[in-house]
Amino acid sequence: MSDQRFQKILPSAPDTARKESSDRAAIPAPATRRPMLATLMIASALSPLAINIFIPSMASIARDLHADGATVGLGLSLYLAATAIIQLLAGPLSDRFGRRPVILGGMVLFLIGTALCLIARDVGLFLAGRVVQAASATGIALSRAVVRDVYSRERAAAMIGYVTMGLAVAPMLGPAIGGVMDTAFGWRSVFWLLAVMGVATTTLLVFDLSETNNDRGKPIASQLRSYGELTRSSAFWIYVGVSSLTSGVFFAFLGGAPFVAVDILAMTPAGYGLWFGLGALGYMAGNFGTARLSVRLGIKTLMVSGAGLTLSAAILSLIAVATGHLSPLTLFGPMLLVGIGNGLALPTATAGGVSVRPEAAGAAAGLLGACQIGLGAISSILAAILATSAVGAVGLTALMTGFGLAGLACALAARRVRPSP
Repeated sequence: MSDQRFQKILPSAPDTARKESSDRAAIPAPATRRPMLATLMIASALSPLAINIFIPSMASIARDLHADGATVGLGLSLYLAATAIIQLLAGPLSDRFGRRPVILGGMVLFLIGTALCLIARDVGLFLAGRVVQAASATGIALSRAVVRDVYSRERAAAMIGYVTMGLAVAPMLGPAIGGVMDTAFGWRSVFWLLAVMGVATTTLLVFDLSETNNDRGKPIASQLRSYGELTRSSAFWIYVGVSSLTSGVFFAFLGGAPFVAVDILAMTPAGYGLWFGLGALGYMAGNFGTARLSVRLGIKTLMVSGAGLTLSAAILSLIAVATGHLSPLTLFGPMLLVGIGNGLALPTATAGGVSVRPEAAGAAAGLLGACQIGLGAISSILAAILATSAVGAVGLTALMTGFGLAGLACALAARRVRPSP
């Protein structure tokens, strides 16, 4: 056989190298392993649980640490402020170093803060512990970013709907659990429970959460510039507006309803707690609806529907109160609809917000979460002022209606925006 025939049969060395290179390029990169939804739900729920579970113990803490109630109350407001700041920092850090180390770092800090609260013999160390505890907020922001890393935009809305169910369950159960623990074993038992839950959450994350950010490694300064790019995006601010304003309806109720229930309706704390569960149940139902319908209907349709339902519930409450029909049913009943509306609007708005710039999903999740909590804190303060003033329940429900109207306007504007997929 001639040399020419051999050359026809056997490829040349350069051809072989090119073929091998092409074959390697054709092999897809291994897919990122998706964490269990339960893991992300638990990571998201730890921070809101820590916010609410200690509230029934505030009087006990004040007595034990020889402080006044207002000072101990800083354990709530400082926690919220630190949560907003941490969510701003967690996003860029996770875009630079990855989701996994930042979430785990936040959980370790949470355990340190819990230990400080447990050993505190004065209110200063206790408040310092509460601030450090807020590092668990990395679980709120970055669990959403993790979902966006491993799912498409439409599918992410469904998965975020499941993940954020933890945000509804924790506030519903937290005060009841904390009150029972305090009564039976003292206020420090509440923080022992948080410590156990923190260890369990951290262990679960260690074994189940793999790294999902495949675009990490940019300098921190570059990641911080992502905030500048996000702030210049009208699409992003529309999603922020929907999530912040519709949740502002709920936060306003949270800040003002206790005063209306106790001072005007003469309800007991136990009665208030039972009625309050309607909002949390509605939120879980709305989250479930989002998880089932987002792929079929799209995030914008559900976002507008949720914002509209939230506004309708606030208007219904305002009409009932303004016409002299204030009762536990007219005060708390509409909150079931507010919860459903929030459950539809918040996951879809979040999915849209973190999809505006997928390469900066962590920064987007952090900024969106910070704005939501920040406006929530403001709305709860305004609601408390109105509820304890001469306008009472009418002022509270009017404020809720105002937030709902603004939230629906933002949701409708989103129909004219086409964010990047």
